[in-house]
Amino acid sequence: MQNTYFCRTGLEKRSFNPEGTCSWPIFRWSHDDKYFARIGSSNNNNDALQVYETPSFGLLDKKSIKIAGIRDFNWSPTDHVVAYWVAENKDVPASVTLLEIPNRNEIRKKNLFNVADCKIHWQKSGDYLCVKVDRYTKIRKEKNEVKYSGMYCNFEIFHMREKQIPVDSVECKEPIQAFAWEPVGSKFAMIHGESPNINVSFYEVRVGQAPILLKKLEKRACNHLFWSPGGRFIVLAGLGSNGGGSLEFVDAHDFLVMNATDHYQMSDVEWDPTGRYIITAVSFWKTKVDTGYWLWSFQGKILKRVNLEKFAQVLWRPRPPTLLSEEKQKEIKKNLKKYYPQFESKDRMRQSKASKELIEKRAALMEKFNQYREQRIKEWQENKSRRLALRNNVDTDELDADTENVEEEVVEFFIKEEQTVID
Repeated sequence: MQNTYFCRTGLEKRSFNPEGTCSWPIFRWSHDDKYFARIGSSNNNNDALQVYETPSFGLLDKKSIKIAGIRDFNWSPTDHVVAYWVAENKDVPASVTLLEIPNRNEIRKKNLFNVADCKIHWQKSGDYLCVKVDRYTKIRKEKNEVKYSGMYCNFEIFHMREKQIPVDSVECKEPIQAFAWEPVGSKFAMIHGESPNINVSFYEVRVGQAPILLKKLEKRACNHLFWSPGGRFIVLAGLGSNGGGSLEFVDAHDFLVMNATDHYQMSDVEWDPTGRYIITAVSFWKTKVDTGYWLWSFQGKILKRVNLEKFAQVLWRPRPPTLLSEEKQKEIKKNLKKYYPQFESKDRMRQSKASKELIEKRAALMEKFNQYREQRIKEWQENKSRRLALRNNVDTDELDADTENVEEEVVEFFIKEEQTVID
């Protein structure tokens, strides 16, 4: 039984009976929580997409969307668009389809051949969709099992904001270990190859052009990619027993490796919402020794090490939503060049203020020292009569000051004598 609850009241809104085989999570929500969907089935065959709407939690238009052979789906992170893929069926090729909700219009469909599996990757801004397609050159059936050989991979890139949604393709003959979009921007990265020749490639998607290879980092010890929430910076990490805990902090603007280090037996990596800090952790669920977490700057500088017994998980507090409306945010972005000189001026004023405060602090310390020095000189002068009495009335205070009144004493020491006979 699968139940849906309203968290604020704890009331159950609806319950569902499990149907067929579905990947987790079974229910997937749209970006604004207006809809949620799951794959429906009959006779153990996945043949429908069931979309529900809130707050009624009823089936949209009171009927399922019939899609024979649907395998997986995912919502756009910014729009009411569902991307799903359908497996091959005899002479009918596999396909990836973009479906608008609630009107159920197919806005784009791409047929694919020789497909073993697909993975759907939306870019966070919803500007691009990547479908990783695992393809085969040969297929054979053994009893109830299908086996593929001659595997290779294609990345189908959908340009969601362009007219008619053009699709570009990037082919890779090597096994793919990981794929990740830059959250804010148009770059994506992939880990490909087999140990010890594992490489990381960076591509950029541009309007009206096929994806361009920007950089290939060769022979890297990593198996996971972690982009900063603000984009640009990425961590190449080796998680698990095969990864060795390796860490590389890379600036994807010029592909400079800012630091290469490691956190042995690392199991988790978490960026903070601002993109300024990152945590690496060793979880008790993965190993029983050296558990805890380390805190780093985005440049790879270690800031803190915390060792905790039976440490399980660490998560950052989510960044609170902005108080500005979308219109106000667009206005600020549009007029950013206008505001930039004002920001620069304020930064200079803050720097000047900081410099002024530092100078004033140093001046106060110098004044305090001078007062202490004058007090000691006054005490020294008051004790002059005692010094004269102790030194047979010889004023030694002025000896060093009078350079003309100097006694010179020459002392000779006999070291040794040598006699040399000259023929």
